[in-house]
Amino acid sequence: MATKAQKSTKTNKESAIQKKKIQRILIANRGEIALRAIRTIQEMGKQAIAIHSIADKDVHYLEVADAKVCIGGEKSSESYLNIPAIMSAADLFEADAIFPGYGFLSENQNFVEICEHHGIEFIGPSKEVMMIMSDKSKAKDYMKEAGVPVIIGSDGPLKGYQEALKVADEIGYPVILKAAAGGGGRGMRVVPDKGLLKNLYLAAESEALSAFGDGTIYMEKFINKPKHIEVQILADKHGNVLHIGERDCSMQRRQQKLIEETPAVVLSPEVREKLLATAIKATKHIGYVGAGTFEFLLDSNNKDFYFMEMNTRLQVEHTVSEMVSGLDLVEWMIRIAEGEELPSQDTITFHGHSIECRITAEDPEKFYPCPGKITEWITPGGANVRLDTHAYAGYSVPMFYDSMIGKLIVWGETREKAIAKMKRALREFSIEGIKTTIPFHIKMMDNQDFKDSKIYTKYLETEYKLG
Repeated sequence: MATKAQKSTKTNKESAIQKKKIQRILIANRGEIALRAIRTIQEMGKQAIAIHSIADKDVHYLEVADAKVCIGGEKSSESYLNIPAIMSAADLFEADAIFPGYGFLSENQNFVEICEHHGIEFIGPSKEVMMIMSDKSKAKDYMKEAGVPVIIGSDGPLKGYQEALKVADEIGYPVILKAAAGGGGRGMRVVPDKGLLKNLYLAAESEALSAFGDGTIYMEKFINKPKHIEVQILADKHGNVLHIGERDCSMQRRQQKLIEETPAVVLSPEVREKLLATAIKATKHIGYVGAGTFEFLLDSNNKDFYFMEMNTRLQVEHTVSEMVSGLDLVEWMIRIAEGEELPSQDTITFHGHSIECRITAEDPEKFYPCPGKITEWITPGGANVRLDTHAYAGYSVPMFYDSMIGKLIVWGETREKAIAKMKRALREFSIEGIKTTIPFHIKMMDNQDFKDSKIYTKYLETEYKLG
């Protein structure tokens, strides 16, 4: 039983947390997530400050922000990764908080620390938790402590090829090499047999060093034909944690997600319950605050799942979770930052099925970038069709950033109805002047394996012929 002093300390702490009020939020990002954040911020009665590079100086959403400021040149290193310029903009407009979105500085611990130094609320987790979960090897150790199932592999980072050889012999082939500081499939190699280990180890190490400045590699047992299942969580400053359901993100190409949906229909009620409870337990174990996502690999038996990594930020595919729950996750990120308590889990209900297709400025068969000027932009509509985008007719897609120009999201009472609605919406979506992945997505809505939920993470590379 808590003493009077302990109760008083808790009450004072909660009171201090609840006093925080955020009014001006700088959005340290660009594109569709910047516009999406502006909308929520303004609907909450707060002010949205938009930053932009020279390449983005003419984008329309800058005109609807409450303030805008150019922070540098066309390259990301000169603008959206330019911490001094971003902090100068935040100080200039007296921002109370910074919303990082995803990509760029969203998982940069130094940026979080600098925000703290400036007295600006970073709308996300602490730098300490971010540091733990950004190192996949350390994250795996923390998950073991929490009782979360993990894939067997090396005991921390590998010291070199000889140790890799020894570990691979112990756990058996195939194995997968991963960059400890990695993401997006960089520094990752699947090794089918002993003869290829040395060359693939050196290739993974070199790519990791080039991409992240850190060539540290670890090894795991490779799971054949896994599904990528993730759990969306919200955690407040009072120790409360909610799950906002799970998502199936198995439709990928080279570790890049293309289609996401919720719920994951391959899960039995028992496996789903265990998965969601595991994510909540893991969240509490690391003392997480904010919105985050635990990513798991689901074995082909659709029963056993293993922790893969945690994204300590909002995910691109958060939209489908919003569609089935009715929540605005950006709004809740801000409310959590202000010290508000989350509601109880039993107040969150889930209805129907939602699918998201990422629309990118890429060739729909070879997936190479196709920047350029959009000459025609006719968007789909209808009930329960949502399009998150910053693009429009006359917009020039720059070559300096990610090729995603929008996310098409639909909701249906059932998965079958959601697929039919997505197919109709995609056929209604007309973009001219550049190539996009819309034709690919239309084909996938007709793909029988997709309809039967037989997609796994390497499906496109192994079983599906593009074109």
